[in-house]
Amino acid sequence: MPKDKALRQHLIKLLKGGDAHADFDTAIKDFPIRLRGKTPRGAEHSPWEELEHLRMAQWDILDFSTNPEYKEKEWPKDYWPATAAPPNAKEWDKSIRTFRKDLKAMCDLVEDEKTDLFAKIHHGSGQTILREVLVVADHNAYHLGQIVLLRRLLGAWK
Repeated sequence: MPKDKALRQHLIKLLKGGDAHADFDTAIKDFPIRLRGKTPRGAEHSPWEELEHLRMAQWDILDFSTNPEYKEKEWPKDYWPATAAPPNAKEWDKSIRTFRKDLKAMCDLVEDEKTDLFAKIHHGSGQTILREVLVVADHNAYHLGQIVLLRRLLGAWK
């Protein structure tokens, strides 16, 4: 199964990012506390909202991919935080830790040779693990780009 192993390696690389865009750690590294809840003119969301949205959406896709008791969330309420600013620095850090933990879980799912990437998810409507991995990678890349743009607009990007 060398092709299967190669596919899994490519998917892991795609999930972790960094080839065609900034990876998660680069995008959020040393984000100034005073700017985390700021929404620059012309932007729709603050960095906190983008970070929490990334975390919430990634968790939802992981949960859908692995939990036969999955319950569909309500859009947009369950995918965006209630406030533009984090309650405190600890919540910002917690969101980062949770995002990383869930990303690792998604990577572990892909790396597990028992995971059939092409099998339909039983409680879904035709989705496969492969599709969900690609959705996570695509969604994360988009919103990491948004975070980088916000940093630029806020004067916090090199």
